[in-house]
Formats: sequence, structure tokens, C-alpha cells
Amino acid sequence: MNRTEKTTEVESLKEAFASSSMMVVTDYKGIKANDFNLLRQKLREKGSHLKVVKNRLAKRALKGTPHEPLADHLKGTSAVTFAQGDPTLVAKVLTEFAKDHEMIVFKTALLEGKDLNQAAFTALSKLPSREELIAKLMGSMMAPARGLVTVLAQIPRQVVNVLAAVRDQKEKQAS
Repeated sequence: MNRTEKTTEVESLKEAFASSSMMVVTDYKGIKANDFNLLRQKLREKGSHLKVVKNRLAKRALKGTPHEPLADHLKGTSAVTFAQGDPTLVAKVLTEFAKDHEMIVFKTALLEGKDLNQAAFTALSKLPSREELIAKLMGSMMAPARGLVTVLAQIPRQVVNVLAAVRDQKEKQAS
């Protein structure tokens, strides 16, 4: 890599660090290329991307930013996942993938400027996604209205049942 490529890479990393709500640093040593591509594809589907970084260039990109604590964890083979969307979706993908592939080892994560350890990251992966929470909230908000509609619909239904019973009784008397 020549000097201009390195400068371009550092600028690209600075932009990725600045635009991400969560960054996850993992060790990927020993993982097969096909498995790694599968992980990248799953993350892309969730609106995030995974990048294998050169530690020295990533440390330069982090210098002087609020995300500088990540630089302490950039040792050995490092891959950084940049999450632009819902961080719980990214945490779920990485946690599930790590269960099947022991080579993916969690180093650290930074969520909204806060450092996450392994336990906090695993807890984040178990939270419901934003869409699930919205659906639960909407269901809770709709429950009283649904109950009211059911009660109000019961009145005409009972009138129809009474009229049907009267009709059946008159037909019995006629025959």
C-alpha cells in the first residue's frame, strides 16, 4: 500500500467511525473466507458492514475522536463492524454467528460512545429489535380500543340473536 492509498484508507475509516452508532471489534483469525463473506452478507442485510482493518491505520483514524478507546483493542487480526441502523440487529447477527464459528472472538464494542464488554454486548443481542418494540407498543395502545369495539359490537349481535330466537319459536309454533 502506498502513501496515498493509506491516506485514503484512513479518511475512509474516519468517515465510517464518525457515521456509525455502534462499532464492534472482533478477532477473526482462522475463519474461512466463505464463512466471512456469509457474515458480511448478513450484516449488509441489517444495514451495517464489516471491514478488516490494518491496526495502525485504524489507530490513526481514531486519534483525536470520541471513539479513541477502541484503539486499545486493535491488536492482532481485527475486523470492525460498523452499525448504522439498529444496534440490536447487529449484536444478534454477530452473537449467532459466533456461536457457530468459534474463530470469531469478541474484543470490544462502542455504542453511542460507551464501551461495552462481552456481557453487555450479549445482553444487547437478547433485546428485542426496534421494530418488535414498536409492534408491542402499538398492540398495547390498540388493546383498549379493540375492547371498546368488541363491547359495542356485542349489543347489535345480541339483538340479532334474540330476533333469531323469536323467529325460530314462531316457526315451531306454526308447524
